[in-house]
Amino acid sequence: MLAIIDYKAGNLTSVKRALAHLDILCAITDKPETILSAERVIFPGVGAAGKAMEVINSHGLFHVIHEVVSRGTPFLGICLGTQIILERSEEDTATCLGIISGMARRFAGGEIKIPHMGWNTLSVRRPHSILKGIDPRTQFYFVHSYYPVPLNQEDIIATTDYNVSFASIIGHQNVVATQFHPEKSGQVGLRLLKNFCEWDGVL
Repeated sequence: MLAIIDYKAGNLTSVKRALAHLDILCAITDKPETILSAERVIFPGVGAAGKAMEVINSHGLFHVIHEVVSRGTPFLGICLGTQIILERSEEDTATCLGIISGMARRFAGGEIKIPHMGWNTLSVRRPHSILKGIDPRTQFYFVHSYYPVPLNQEDIIATTDYNVSFASIIGHQNVVATQFHPEKSGQVGLRLLKNFCEWDGVL
């Protein structure tokens, strides 16, 4: 069974519907025992970093998520779920989960529109199982104003250009995270989710 972490924000049902399309048994839950017993875990996300961390802390999920990661359970972050696994975010000056070293920064603005919204491509820096069978020229769907900046370059799997080149997939050991929304990216997004559900968590 796959657990989708419920942190009282939107987009959870979109991920569940995508997984249901793939015949993947899953549950949206904030129950620690359900999350810890899951074969793999997804932290999807829309909303603000500060509010998300408030919910995580108030529901006792901070240590639960760290325990999931330490056990080697495959873990996928999506959008805000990608930023929240870093140490901190410029959004709300939030202290985050600290699973991967680094921070989330806001796009500088200027001539670009914020949020970055729409389809964009990846530039793959290193191979990963979640990208198996996916053409590197394929476009994925993005909606975000902040982007991850990992401290270690080895944690960057793919980048995307939007005025700056930013990390659009990051990962370390059994953790992988996408700044884009695979559940909103059509067939290629479903393929990425399927790949995650077949991944054993080993790079």
